[in-house]
Amino acid sequence: MKHKAILPLLFFGVGITSLNAQEAGTQNSNSFSLQQAIDYSLKNSPNYLNAQYDVESADYRRKELLGVGLPQINGSVDFKDYLDIPTSLLPAQIFGGPAGSFIPVKFGTKYNSTAGLSASQLVFSSDYIVGLSAAKELINLARINVYRNKADLASAVSKAYYNVLVNKERIKLLDANIARLKKVFDDTKASNQQGFVELIDVERLEVQYNNLITEKEKTTRLISLSENLLKFQMGYKIHDAVTLSDSLSVKADDAGVVGNGKTDLTNRPDYQLLQLQQKIYHLDIKRQRLGYLPTLGIYGSYQYNAQRQKFDFTDQSQKWFKISLIGATLNFSLFDGLQRHNRIQQARITMLKGENSIKNLELAAELETSMAEISYANAYASLQTQKKNMELAQHVFDVSQKKYTQGVGSNLEITTAETSLKEAQTNFYNSVYDMLVARIDYQKAIGTLIK
Repeated sequence: MKHKAILPLLFFGVGITSLNAQEAGTQNSNSFSLQQAIDYSLKNSPNYLNAQYDVESADYRRKELLGVGLPQINGSVDFKDYLDIPTSLLPAQIFGGPAGSFIPVKFGTKYNSTAGLSASQLVFSSDYIVGLSAAKELINLARINVYRNKADLASAVSKAYYNVLVNKERIKLLDANIARLKKVFDDTKASNQQGFVELIDVERLEVQYNNLITEKEKTTRLISLSENLLKFQMGYKIHDAVTLSDSLSVKADDAGVVGNGKTDLTNRPDYQLLQLQQKIYHLDIKRQRLGYLPTLGIYGSYQYNAQRQKFDFTDQSQKWFKISLIGATLNFSLFDGLQRHNRIQQARITMLKGENSIKNLELAAELETSMAEISYANAYASLQTQKKNMELAQHVFDVSQKKYTQGVGSNLEITTAETSLKEAQTNFYNSVYDMLVARIDYQKAIGTLIK
């Protein structure tokens, strides 16, 4: 079933905006929105594809097991060339010899051949009946594993995608800061040449300017690294270019609060796996108990046998002798030293352990949801604070720059304000990414990340 990742990101104005339909139709093959990146990963991620192959393999395993209950037909052709014909000992007394002695006699012909068909049919076997049910559950187990891989992959791709977008926004801010500081630096340098400001003011701004250039270079390399991580999660070739068509939008009027979300354990793959494992444990106990019942099978054989002194089996004047039989086999255990009883007890204990694992997961899921809510609340509060701090830092820098331009502010005041602004911007985009990650973790915890 084709799914769509549900990733509503309208909290505190942090969201992903996509190109419109007309623009999307003209995108290059290496351009991806978030949803397109997730869809691409579901078609190309090796781990996810292997999980799908496991479903296919489990289905063939079920069909293989089904074949055990179908008629088994075999054909055979046997040929023997007796280099030395077997010798039998007959009592010599039959031929008038002394009692207690034997005469060696060779019976048979040099060449013997047998050709025939044999067939068998399993009539009743408790292992076979229960095994068919277990095989179906193994297919379901593989399908749940696909669902789990899908959720993990959607989460990993989304986080990597957001990381690239956040780093690109950082580059935009750095470019703006560099351009702004470059103007102040150039103006200050010109003033120094005219003797209005000291050289130390120029050098102080140059240090700030060089630091920004270095920060931009580091962030640019970080974008390349984050893009490679995204490509890896998508199953995309590392050396091929990739373009992200979505952009990070930050508004102030679309606040949304995550909370009061009830964990739906039935949508969590780990819970589904444990529930299915319990079914398999029940089937194992059933299989062990039904093992006390007998196993019944029928069989038949139809053969022709020929014996020749010469190798002339194609001679139609020589006879082939028919051999045919039918039979039935009933196998049952009278006493096995209580082995099966002890196997049943082991299976029962395994099932009880599985029940405890489910209870533990229920408690862990509640804790995970609670932690995810708290993490989201903290990220939300941090984003609000960092956004306000960035606005204040921007205001302080603007005022400092204006004062400096008018000749009533100091160079040190500008460099300090610029440092604070850069720090506030970095903290803001860190909080943006933390918010996005917290949202994904929360959705995953309550089982609503994918549907």
